[in-house]
Amino acid sequence: MDAPTKVKIDGIPSEATIQFMNLKKEAAIEPDAVATGPITKETQIIAIYGKGGIGKSFTLANLSYMMAQQGKKVLLIGCDPKSDTTSLLFGGKACPTIIETSSKKKLSGDAVAIGDVCFKRDGVYAMELGGPEVGRGCGGRGIIHGFETLEKLGFHDWGFDFVLLDFLGDVVCGGFGLPIARDMCQKVIVVASNDLQSLYVANNVCSAVEYFRKLGGNVGVAGMVINKDDHTGEAQAFAERAGIPVLAAIPADDDIRRKSASYEIIGRPGTQWGPLFEELASNVATAPPVRPKPLTQDDLLGLFSADITGRDFVLEPATVKDMMGKDAVVKESLEVIYDQA
Repeated sequence: MDAPTKVKIDGIPSEATIQFMNLKKEAAIEPDAVATGPITKETQIIAIYGKGGIGKSFTLANLSYMMAQQGKKVLLIGCDPKSDTTSLLFGGKACPTIIETSSKKKLSGDAVAIGDVCFKRDGVYAMELGGPEVGRGCGGRGIIHGFETLEKLGFHDWGFDFVLLDFLGDVVCGGFGLPIARDMCQKVIVVASNDLQSLYVANNVCSAVEYFRKLGGNVGVAGMVINKDDHTGEAQAFAERAGIPVLAAIPADDDIRRKSASYEIIGRPGTQWGPLFEELASNVATAPPVRPKPLTQDDLLGLFSADITGRDFVLEPATVKDMMGKDAVVKESLEVIYDQA
């Protein structure tokens, strides 16, 4: 049997201990304020949130492509540590992320240039912020560092019609809530499906928007995109209860699945799915940001049948016998009574 790893050698902390302590210190640091100065052109900055795997990247790749075909200047920014937002747009190719590029340039003493991190296809400009490897840093702070780099590159002077930010909705730490908390975007769009977990994330995003509105924020929810719609109606019901519009319903169609899996853009004018993304592009551009009405946990569960959620289950308290395997022996406490003075 291998000997256990020593934590200290002659009183010196091991490398693993030092790394662990550094991670604790990093996690305790409050996010720095991000500048939100005026931009030189009327640009709509839209943050898109949703559960991992729900189809945000698929939706955004096709949406941004259609917007560009309609003559709009569009910038797509992936803000997910997986760095997969642009993979469909670039035919499965991974583009260098801002974080990894920044690290390499720093070691060589060079500055990051636009051409190092921003790439284009048919009028769509796109980049990935990236993130640290598992266990080696804070993803939220990676997002903050990425935006700081964008500001140094002149983000507020860029003349885009639309800037689309792809955010992972499952994660709630500081950096991932940056667009909502710091008014970095004008509106939020949620992507969900007719399943409980994706609607749970959508509801959390609505709750975050409402929370910061109460604190004086200005960001609102422009609506929901229902992806992989199987017509069971739960996502539509959620949108109605939350007071947000459905911007588009993308069907659970095998043709879409196959083309997406082979990195094919389906949001092209004149194709079978073109009208769907033309309507989505129009709705995204014109939908006003509204103040959502988040659902309670019970109301959210109420969108689904009890057979699915088990919401008719009655909580049964555990006992000491359950925990210990035997009846507990009641031990009377020692009570000290002092005579009156």
